[in-house]
Amino acid sequence: MALLQFMTCKLPTCAVPASIHCDHLIRAHTGAEADLTESIENNKEVFDFLESAASKYGIEFWRPGSGIIHQIVLENYAAPGLLMLGTDSHTPNAGGLGMLAIGVGGADAVDALTNTPWELKAPMVTGIKLTGELKGWATPKDLILHLAGRLTVRVGPTSHAAEEANNQGGTGRILEYFGPGVASQSCTGLATIANMGAEVGATTSTFPYSDNMRNYLHATGRGPVADAADRAAGAGFLEADQGAEYDEVIEIVSPSTNYLLSHHFPTSTD
Repeated sequence: MALLQFMTCKLPTCAVPASIHCDHLIRAHTGAEADLTESIENNKEVFDFLESAASKYGIEFWRPGSGIIHQIVLENYAAPGLLMLGTDSHTPNAGGLGMLAIGVGGADAVDALTNTPWELKAPMVTGIKLTGELKGWATPKDLILHLAGRLTVRVGPTSHAAEEANNQGGTGRILEYFGPGVASQSCTGLATIANMGAEVGATTSTFPYSDNMRNYLHATGRGPVADAADRAAGAGFLEADQGAEYDEVIEIVSPSTNYLLSHHFPTSTD
């Protein structure tokens, strides 16, 4: 639908870099090869349209079977300090590389494609202070599950305004992680945290630039991006300003395996 809307604008090309991904039309049923073949056969008309539109308007096209969109974006497009819009609820996954990646509807994406001002209700900014390192078998997924348990998720309306205000989960918030515990997390681990931030309704999640982000950029063949990020960080960007104020601060101190797992799994089989 976004492409159909863009075509009505009668512009020769997109105003900003854009890409199209086809992974959501591949149904897992039999096996990778058979499922891909079946999807290409059943959705040929859709794929042909997407590819031809991409070619006409200067949009990068990732064919069916190229991989999951979020991993493609993280490995090829995500960059520290970037603002990205994506028509998928888990677009925030790219926040693992220190950027703002926000999931939007098709009409909002068309605003960006046509250089129309894109509007967003100003979100609250919740600071998540990470102290120490994950211990034992604890993983970044355990960390975000712990945070999700503390924030909860948005629930329906209640009869009490105060109670309803406390039942919004991460809705209307940007989760900005900071503190010494961020540096020890891998870039893909941060992406996992950002990706699952969408589960509590957060607008997006982001992190300060780190050595692990630099290493990931080099590992994915984007050395010049890493060099540019280093220069930006050296000039005082890509991290929160000194003394930055948040609407709320949540501190997570050295989560251990026993603590995290005891909160995520039943303690007995009765």
